[in-house]
Amino acid sequence: MSAVAEAVEPLELVAAPSRFRDSVALLRTNKLALLGAVVTLVFFGIGAVGAVIVLVPSLQHLYLDQDLVDTLKPPFTSGHLLGTDNFGRDMAWRITAGTGISLLVGVAVTLVSVLVGMTLGAVAGYFRGGTDTVISALIDFTWGFPLLLVAVIAVGILQPGLTPVIVAVALVNWAGFARIIRAEAISLREREFVEAARALGVSHLRILVRHIVPNTVASTLVMSSYYVAYAVIAEAGLSFIGMGAQPPTPSLGQMIASGRDYLYVDSWMAIIPGIAIALVVLGLNTLGDGLRDIFDIRARRW
Repeated sequence: MSAVAEAVEPLELVAAPSRFRDSVALLRTNKLALLGAVVTLVFFGIGAVGAVIVLVPSLQHLYLDQDLVDTLKPPFTSGHLLGTDNFGRDMAWRITAGTGISLLVGVAVTLVSVLVGMTLGAVAGYFRGGTDTVISALIDFTWGFPLLLVAVIAVGILQPGLTPVIVAVALVNWAGFARIIRAEAISLREREFVEAARALGVSHLRILVRHIVPNTVASTLVMSSYYVAYAVIAEAGLSFIGMGAQPPTPSLGQMIASGRDYLYVDSWMAIIPGIAIALVVLGLNTLGDGLRDIFDIRARRW
């Protein structure tokens, strides 16, 4: 290594701050986004516990056990932090299990949407021409379908439950990812590093995998936070009208539907799961705003 290179390298290492450190600093200055990150972490923590007790049969008694002597108890009742429902089941465990189902549905739907949307969007934006025309037409066709109609069709084919909810929401959501990724791919394909790779004879597949897709990760992360929140709302809404999780499987939307019959007796039965949904969506949306600020170069001050 030359003397000039030896002199320059330490200066570059000192002058170039860590991107991760910059991102954390930006997040810390955005108090609302920081609050969203905390709420989201709490949601994922409670959801992880809820997913375990839903998926492990030996733990399902925690939210299934009934006590008809202890029905409709208010929050902070002895032995029941959030009270009990109309069957005497512990609301705290049912909220935990319902949050776990929301997490499972939200993550599953978003993963499928990301994989399909990122793949088709990147291919359409990079190749353009006839490929772009066909994929864009498919995106517009899918985006125009109302979620409720898709859910009704999925339920008619698969029967009510969580599977048709995941299928229905994923069938609609991927188009949103594809539209954004396509736009970014159109811009990236004209960048110098992509043109240089083509000039060197690098295959189209390798350019997509190594250069196009990695440069869309930031937008994908931001969108994912919003779409997990959207999936949570969709699952709750479909369960509320009876097309999602079926009793006795707990769902936040289903618990609100059950609680509306007891609003004048025990309003907490519907209010508590409603608050849970609101906090989850608020946390994910504010986190998405914070991630957008972090990945937006215009938000940086150094």
